[in-house]
Amino acid sequence: MTPEAITVLFLALFLLEFAVEFVLNELNIAHTRKGSSAEIPAFFDGSMTREEYAKSIDYTLARARFSRWTSIYQTLIAFWVIFGGVLPLVDRFARNLAVYFPSWSRAEGIIFCLSVGFIFGAASLPTGLYSTFVLEERFGFNKTTLAVYIADRLKGLALGLVIGVPFLFCVLWLMERAGPYWWFWVFVFIVAFQLLMVIVFPTLIAPLFNKFEPLKDGEFKQRILAMADKIGFKTGGIFTMDGSRRSAHSNAYFTGLGKAKRIVLFDTLAEQMTTDQGVAVLAHEMGHYKMKHIRRMLVLRSLFLLVGLYVLSLLVNYPPFFRAFGFDAPSNHAALVLFSLLAGPATFYLTPLINYFSRKHEYEADLFAARAVGESKPMEEALIKLTVDNLSNLTPHPWYSAYHYSHPTTAERIDAMRENR
Repeated sequence: MTPEAITVLFLALFLLEFAVEFVLNELNIAHTRKGSSAEIPAFFDGSMTREEYAKSIDYTLARARFSRWTSIYQTLIAFWVIFGGVLPLVDRFARNLAVYFPSWSRAEGIIFCLSVGFIFGAASLPTGLYSTFVLEERFGFNKTTLAVYIADRLKGLALGLVIGVPFLFCVLWLMERAGPYWWFWVFVFIVAFQLLMVIVFPTLIAPLFNKFEPLKDGEFKQRILAMADKIGFKTGGIFTMDGSRRSAHSNAYFTGLGKAKRIVLFDTLAEQMTTDQGVAVLAHEMGHYKMKHIRRMLVLRSLFLLVGLYVLSLLVNYPPFFRAFGFDAPSNHAALVLFSLLAGPATFYLTPLINYFSRKHEYEADLFAARAVGESKPMEEALIKLTVDNLSNLTPHPWYSAYHYSHPTTAERIDAMRENR
């Protein structure tokens, strides 16, 4: 293919991805507006007032309108960077700066990759600030301060350098030294690195941003430990996280592997739910582990990564591919950045497939929790409580949900539990 044909191909993919997501967002807006005049969905009747229902619709519409403009803004930034000659400029900047570093350091490639990441990070600041301090503030969710927000950003930047520099060094070294099958060894390295991050994240990285405390002794903790013992779930601990320091949204999640695995509850969730509801939510999280959902998704994503790296190995020495984006000659670091920027538009149509498996896992974990607890009612009540408190969209457009939602809607989840009990 000629460079011009490659440019046209990726322009078309970018525009197609933007068009699909834009149209789905508009469909969801129209669908939500129609629901504003309808009665409260049956599952939520008695659990929320008409005012709460109206507020959830207003929140959904506000987020959707914000998503509309954010999508346009982010697409324009991506077009400017990829097709506007920014990447070759950054490449020259990295080459000029790299002369001050030893030749073995692969400074040119590392500086290039980090600089592109910095551009996108800086470009995301306006939307991030608006989302946090205007949109979330308007609906009473934002609890963070500007000082905390800036501190989080600086910590993230420092962490990105501490982790990103050695990571990029190893990847670039393998691409240069591992021979024609470098793509396989890079795959092995990235998978190993991801597993290491899963292990160290709960104990070393997450505490940099949030305060974690062991769940206090009492009926709730005893019930959770009894549940874990009943289903054979061994945990490194049950912790509460000071999520209320930044947001009024609530959640719970399972993280880590081996001895480092732990269950984490937002302090907002621990305060809002009854003991029965909280136990059901944590049984759901345990269900993901017991049913090997995390491993399955890791394997699926690893397969996508392996295929992607193999495709990259076919392009890394293909001059027309690099000329299409303004580079004079092929380079490993340019290939890495182009791969990361172009992979989304080239594979966005797979998003519903990944979400299908994720949603299937949610159904299975819900049913696991209902059976572990002995009935589905606590899990149903917990789902309704989370949905109401977080002002979630009760009735999203089916196409929008299928494309964007990794979790089924609350109504779908309750229906599934009742059908299988």
